[in-house]
Amino acid sequence: MLVLWSASFVIAIFAFVLAVVKLSWRYMIVSTITSIPATSYFIGATNAWKYISLTPLILFILTVVFWFLEIRQK
Repeated sequence: MLVLWSASFVIAIFAFVLAVVKLSWRYMIVSTITSIPATSYFIGATNAWKYISLTPLILFILTVVFWFLEIRQK
């Protein structure tokens, strides 16, 4: 279980870096989807750690922004 969580976290970080460098909404959506398992662990927290679970929402908003930027360039 820990290996899958770690793998999804590494893929999410790698895809996020690629998305920011290339301004690609496709890499950002991969980062969003792969960050869900890693951040879902923090949903049940009763302190400030629960806000980490909002990371996929922020990444999805960035996905939409990159998508609009790509449409605007065409």
